[in-house]
Amino acid sequence: MLLAGLDGGYPSLNTSEEERAALDAVATFRTSGNGYLIEQNTRPQTIGYALLDSPVALAAWMLDHDTDAYYKISRAFVDKQPSGGLTRDHILDNITMYWLTGTGASAARSYWESARAQALAAGQAPPPVKLPVGFTTFPGEIFRAPRSWVELGYPTLTYFHEADRGGHFAAWEEPELFATEIRAAFRPLR
Repeated sequence: MLLAGLDGGYPSLNTSEEERAALDAVATFRTSGNGYLIEQNTRPQTIGYALLDSPVALAAWMLDHDTDAYYKISRAFVDKQPSGGLTRDHILDNITMYWLTGTGASAARSYWESARAQALAAGQAPPPVKLPVGFTTFPGEIFRAPRSWVELGYPTLTYFHEADRGGHFAAWEEPELFATEIRAAFRPLR
């Protein structure tokens, strides 16, 4: 996910249909879907205690992460219709892995650590990205990052692709497609 886009993208551009669509999706996310992000950015220990205390809280947190994941995970359980790798068993395996390793709180805390680093660097331009960057946007992501936004954030972009399936948890939902995208991004760098 292109994090810079969550701040409203690059409003001075917003000329293309895909940029307007991305802005609309970001606006929807900011008004009805970013509760988990705010919680993890500002108070990760609060949710962390629940994630470590109750497997039901952990399962609920993972289920209700974002709208796309919610519908896909729900369909796997209620309608027995998996979406890619999001089968009932894979979902339970993933939740069990978080539970047995006690990593729910540290996963939430990673958001706080990133937000804290951004706050400490406020007013300073981020260091330029010098490495080649590959970026794949997935249709079920919180918003589909337009190439124009990705290029502004990563001037060293060497690979950009719009996948035909997958969402915010693309590696979990579509592991073969995700691996194919990683290979394609790095193939020219061999």
